Amino acid sequence: MSGKISGPEEIDLILAALADPTRRRMVDLLRDGPMRAGDLAAAFDISAPAISRHLRILRATELIEEEEAGEDRRLRVYRLRAAPFADLQSWLEEVADYWTSQLAAFKAHAEGRSAGKKGRKK
Repeated sequence: MSGKISGPEEIDLILAALADPTRRRMVDLLRDGPMRAGDLAAAFDISAPAISRHLRILRATELIEEEEAGEDRRLRVYRLRAAPFADLQSWLEEVADYWTSQLAAFKAHAEGRSAGKKGRKK
């Protein structure tokens, strides 16, 4: 991925990554700010390889980024990336706009039929 959602495949990858409750919880934790991998892992009762797998998926979808923490190259700090979430929000807004227009058209149709029935005399 290149930081910009360009098609349904990227949307699928992001939604699949966020479908997992552990990864959503990681995203929630990172909303408070950057965290070291060990601090993230401490919030879960799962193995270190499972934590690594979840972090790898979040990195692959560019939802998070990692950097070295200080001089110790083994320590990693993770933070959320704004761009994929903004792109996802734009896509969701497009879907919401579609449904808003569909509901408005249905309302206009229903009100038109209702007004037509009231105007008829028996």
